[in-house]
Amino acid sequence: MEIRVLKYFLAVAREENITRAAQLLHVTQPTLSRQIMQMEEELGVKLFTRSKHNIVLTEDGMLLKRRAQELIALADKTKRDFIREEEKLSGEITIGSGEFRSTRIFSQIMAAFQEKHPLVSYRIYSGNADNIKDQIERGLLDIGVMGGPTDIQKYNFVPMPVKERWGVLTRLDSGLAEKEKITPEDLEGIPLITTSREYVQNDLANWLGGAYGQMHIAASGNLLYNEAMMAESGIGTVICIKLDCIYENLRFIPLYPPVETVTALVWKKDQVFSPTTAAFIEYASQYLKGISNDKI
Repeated sequence: MEIRVLKYFLAVAREENITRAAQLLHVTQPTLSRQIMQMEEELGVKLFTRSKHNIVLTEDGMLLKRRAQELIALADKTKRDFIREEEKLSGEITIGSGEFRSTRIFSQIMAAFQEKHPLVSYRIYSGNADNIKDQIERGLLDIGVMGGPTDIQKYNFVPMPVKERWGVLTRLDSGLAEKEKITPEDLEGIPLITTSREYVQNDLANWLGGAYGQMHIAASGNLLYNEAMMAESGIGTVICIKLDCIYENLRFIPLYPPVETVTALVWKKDQVFSPTTAAFIEYASQYLKGISNDKI
C-alpha cells in the first residue's frame, strides 16, 4: 500500500465526496474511485458507505484513517530527518512537552542550540506524559519533556533542574484565597478540579490522607488553561502545579505539607536518531548537567 494512495484515501474521508477530493488531488474522478476500490479489495473490507450525495467511513474505514494518519506523519518525519546540508546540521527535531516551569529552561536550550545551528527547526507537541510516551513509541516524536515516573528500562533521561510545586488555583472571592498555604482539611467539601493522570491522582491521595474520601471532584483534565477557565467560571478549585502565568481572577496558593515533583528530558533507548537530533540530545544533556539549582 503506497503512501500516495493513503493520502488519496484521507482526502476522500475528509471531503466525504469523490468529486471534490479528486479536484483537490488534481486527479480524475474515475482514477480516484479506482484507487479506493483497489484499496478495499486489497484489505478485504468496505471502507466507505456510499449514498447519492456523499460517502462516509465505515468502522473499518475509521480504523484505517487513524493508521493512515500515523503512517503519513511518520513518513513525513523520516523525510525531514534526511533534509540537511553537507557539513551543517539542519532539519527538524520533534519534541513533546507538558506545561511546566522547567519549560523556560528547555526553551533556553532550544534557543542556544538553534543559535549554533540556525538551519535546525523544531516541531512541538503539547500533551501530558501518557500522550508523549505514546507518540515516542509510535516514532512520531524524538524526545519529550515530561513529569512523573520514567520507565528506566525503556528510556534514557536527564532530570530538569527545577522542581514543580503543587498548590491550588482558586477564585479571588473564595474563602481559600485568603490563606497563605492549603492543608488537606482546607479542601474538605470544596469542589475540586484535578488532573486526569492516574499517578498524580495517587500522589494527591497520599497527600490528602484520611481527607481523601471527603473530597468532591467536580472535574478533571490535562491542560491547565482549560482547568483555570473552569475555576474562573465557578466549577471548582484547581489542584495543579505552579506555572509562570497570571490569571486575572485567580490566585495560586501552595499545598502544605509541600508537594513537589520533578520533570525530565526523555528519549527512547537504542533509538537511531538523525545526526541533528542526536547532536541536540547531547547538547541538551550537557547543558542540563551543567546547571545547578542555585543558578536558577
